[in-house]
Amino acid sequence: MLELLSIAPLVTEPVTIFLIVLVIILLAPILLNKLKIPHIIGMIVAGVIIGPYGFNVLDRDSSFAIFGQVGLLYLMFLAGLEIDMFHLRLNMRRGMLFGILTLIVPLAMGVLSSVYILGLDWTTSLLLGAMYASHTLLSYPIVARFGVTKAPAVLISIVGTIIAVIGALLVIAGTINVRMTGYFDSLAMLRLLIMMALYVAAVIFFYPRLTKWFFRHYGEKVTQYVYVLTLVFLSSWFAECIGLEPVLGAFLAGLVLNRYIPASSPVMVSIEFVGNALFIPYFLISVGMMINMHVVFQWSTLRIAGIMLVISFLSKWIPAFTAQKINRLTSSSRRVMFGLTTAHTAVALAVVTLGHRMGMFDDNILNATITVILVTCAAAPMLTAWGAPTLKIEMMKDEENQRGLMGTANAGRLRVNNTLIPVANDITARALVELAILMRNERGRHEIYALHVRNDNSRSARRQCEETLRVAVKTGAASDVKIKTLDRYDLNIVTGVLNVIEERDITEVIMGLHRRATFVDSFFGMKVEQLLRSTNKMIIISRTFIPLNTVTRIVVLVPPKAQYETGFSRWVRAIARLTRQLGCRAVFCCPTDIQPLIRGVLYQANYQVRCEFQTIEDWDDFLTMSNNVKDEDLFVAIGARPSSVSFSNDIAQMPQFLQRYFRHNNILVIYPEQFGEETPLTGFADPLQADVNTTQAPWLRRLRRLLNRG
Repeated sequence: MLELLSIAPLVTEPVTIFLIVLVIILLAPILLNKLKIPHIIGMIVAGVIIGPYGFNVLDRDSSFAIFGQVGLLYLMFLAGLEIDMFHLRLNMRRGMLFGILTLIVPLAMGVLSSVYILGLDWTTSLLLGAMYASHTLLSYPIVARFGVTKAPAVLISIVGTIIAVIGALLVIAGTINVRMTGYFDSLAMLRLLIMMALYVAAVIFFYPRLTKWFFRHYGEKVTQYVYVLTLVFLSSWFAECIGLEPVLGAFLAGLVLNRYIPASSPVMVSIEFVGNALFIPYFLISVGMMINMHVVFQWSTLRIAGIMLVISFLSKWIPAFTAQKINRLTSSSRRVMFGLTTAHTAVALAVVTLGHRMGMFDDNILNATITVILVTCAAAPMLTAWGAPTLKIEMMKDEENQRGLMGTANAGRLRVNNTLIPVANDITARALVELAILMRNERGRHEIYALHVRNDNSRSARRQCEETLRVAVKTGAASDVKIKTLDRYDLNIVTGVLNVIEERDITEVIMGLHRRATFVDSFFGMKVEQLLRSTNKMIIISRTFIPLNTVTRIVVLVPPKAQYETGFSRWVRAIARLTRQLGCRAVFCCPTDIQPLIRGVLYQANYQVRCEFQTIEDWDDFLTMSNNVKDEDLFVAIGARPSSVSFSNDIAQMPQFLQRYFRHNNILVIYPEQFGEETPLTGFADPLQADVNTTQAPWLRRLRRLLNRG
């Protein structure tokens, strides 16, 4: 029966081929999840079964070669895009150490075993050693599914992967050069290193500037998605042109674009959806189609493959074990590091192809290497899935312990957030919803309501309401966030908003800054001023001229005595969430006594973001510093209601201050919650924060006051 099936005609119809692939992508996770087996293995096994070395249902034609290569690049791009850059910097040194270990140990063990056990010459052994040293993040989707991509073990593994792959490619280039010329060409290696440095510098320099310009001029989601993919494949193509693996170019593009694609943005949701639904499964199936199971059971292949498998697993386990002990990580972290660095696919295939074509590898080495690829690709997901759940539990416990400093009851209360977004038209609805999503609390229950208030029951008014709320829902759906809509018929907008605040237990209101209709119109407008007088909830007033994901810094002006307001912790956490999503840094301009309290809130809530502190003595100091706020910054001013503790004459002049000095800047004005339940504050000196304290010189303040008097 097997023989009849093996000689059955191949499926060649494009529709049928794509249907078979989609059925595999659909059923593999459903069936294997019940068996507690990672679905990645199912994709690979399905590729073996339907491939030319299985039942020969499909041929690995150009479509699988193209989609498979695209899937591999997509996988590496996602790995770079999903990295938390703040945590990556913290783990960079440990990752480089692990990268050196996972490069040198497999390379040395591979060369020595090839020479003294397999009897190969030194040049061939170096080429085979490069195969042991390199690896592919094949099981990265598993750590992404468990939500442990920010764990130190994962970040260390990613840094180690880049170092190991680059080192292996340099060894391959040197080995091939020696094989072709008979000697080691140091100038060729130096030329490759220079080209690599120029290539990396060019991507780091041009990609951010081009991305900022493009995102500011083209806000349509599909256009931005195609633009991002274009940059990814452009980077991969350039990497291939200078002699590097295209996967390195895709990963570098992900790192550079990481800053401009927030995790909750519509573009990020589209990238993850398309990759996980199509490209990455195609890559896994194509890997399975390359595996010839017939050669695995030959004795000559089994003997060599057994030796190579022992070296392959042992040479990757030793660096993971060593890195775990040096960095004092847990055993689950070691398992995840071992699982992520075990699979050999891309570079291994390149090595075996080059070696066989140049006559360095015979058929036994070729088949044994294919066996190593098969076994490591099957084992890596299982090893990663073995450690990832435990690592997730450890991360959750650490986070709960850090939050426990605030008290269990208080921490639970602070997780409840209900955000109200009054939307007047479909033009401003999208920007306000995107801001609310970026400031959303993902650690607990957070409901977002879009409200349209009307005092006209005509058909045109109802149609405008439906269109405005539809845009709000669509914007939330693009980021996979549910937006609840409220259509309210009331006396006026302020009354409608106030009634909803009480009915829905709203904790903060996000609204746009109105446009001044007349010369005598106030900066905030009559509606906002009435709302501020009528409610003590936190009010956020927004005006942005550029997309938030292109913001360079968040500059926060904190008035004296702001720490005494009951909503102090809430607005600090909101700024921290926005900073973390945008991947930028926050600069808090505030008096000295407030700085440790802000650090304390960030530390207690475990918001590990980049932040700086600049000391200001009074508002005159900030007038001097206001020139440092650029057009690409987001300026956040913390206000105060007239009856609050932190209110002063300077706060009363804030609207005129903003109108005069920040007319063309992106601004958020936050009026904290007041007269609510008190929140205990604790000062901490968080060692993870970058504390940059600067104080205005006395002579500069005196000069500023003299100029004002003049």
